[in-house]
Amino acid sequence: MSRISRYRVAFNTILFREVLRFSRIWVQTILPPAITMALYFIIFGKLIGERIGEMDGFRYIDFIVPGLILMSVISNSYANVVSSFYSSKFQRHVEELIVAPVPDWVVLAGYVGGGVARGLVVGIVVTAVSMFFTDLHIHSYGITLTVFVLTSILFATAGFINAVYANSFDDITIIPTFVLTPLTYLGGVFYSIQLLPDFWQQVSLANPVLYMINAFRYGLLGVSDIPLTLALGLIVLFIVALLAYSLWLLRRGVGIKS
Repeated sequence: MSRISRYRVAFNTILFREVLRFSRIWVQTILPPAITMALYFIIFGKLIGERIGEMDGFRYIDFIVPGLILMSVISNSYANVVSSFYSSKFQRHVEELIVAPVPDWVVLAGYVGGGVARGLVVGIVVTAVSMFFTDLHIHSYGITLTVFVLTSILFATAGFINAVYANSFDDITIIPTFVLTPLTYLGGVFYSIQLLPDFWQQVSLANPVLYMINAFRYGLLGVSDIPLTLALGLIVLFIVALLAYSLWLLRRGVGIKS
């Protein structure tokens, strides 16, 4: 077997295992986000949204749909990788991957690919649910899909880094609870930052999730508080930085060999 074929088999094996892992327990991994987002659409979109009126020229429910979809993609891409890789560490079979004759990037790509797969599946399901509450008109399919995939890659990689450093199951919940959730809710899901005072607008610009949500909103609605090129550039920059750091962690064996 050639080296390329060996790498392909290793990648496909990890990816297949990751996809099988979350699809076999779809009641726990896919159904809850759909129910949660349906409640968001009902409460914030229908009940509260009718009192708010329009935002940036759109009905409030139409305005928040992009953020809610991307929020589900972020949380599920992250959760899939952090729980899976930490479980591999906890059960001690990650060592088999480390000593296998495949490079670190293949291992990383397999886990990140699994996170992206779950993020995309949940995102598609939530998008389907949103169509019961709003007419979804996509401004740009290319931009929408690009942001969809890039955001999923970014947070799947972030979940991998969290899993590497985690020493207990409690450690894999700290970042999602105290970092990821606040950044997401304050990332412009439910409002335009143009409504904020100048000082808080500047503070909001330090939130990386803001750029992803606005880029995705541009893809769906054609409006954004952030220049599209800036948003896409920062997303790619974050991905490159996190992937490079993840490979460095694997090469050093941080959290695995020690």
